[in-house]
Amino acid sequence: MLDLISHPVEHVVAMKAGGVVTAQELQHAIDAIEVAKRAHPRVSLVVEIDALRWLTLTALLKDIGYGLTQLGDLEHYHRAAVVTDQAWVKHLAHLEERLFKALEIRTFPKHDHAAAMAWASQLPKGDHESPEEDGYHGA
Repeated sequence: MLDLISHPVEHVVAMKAGGVVTAQELQHAIDAIEVAKRAHPRVSLVVEIDALRWLTLTALLKDIGYGLTQLGDLEHYHRAAVVTDQAWVKHLAHLEERLFKALEIRTFPKHDHAAAMAWASQLPKGDHESPEEDGYHGA
């Protein structure tokens, strides 16, 4: 199962994964990411992983394929918050952070879900859609 979950900030795509993830569910998440990328210069992700068992073969191939297409597009991503209590997922997230320096990846325990959502919503100075959000309040 992979479901989108609501987030109050539009540049954040949040989702929850558990059990078995299908290609159709993964495509729904990819579509949401692509919509956010078209609407915002920087996109952040929140992925809550709870008792994830595996991806179907077609979902795994789709995930790898989409991931490879994003390697040249990493400047559109800002942060990825991974919310999990599963040790293997935390190790994988730390490895990805080392591989993809352009993207900040941080893991949060499940009880810190709110902190993960808040952290993902922050944008670097200069990337906000209104000048006031970057500290400019007129001359």
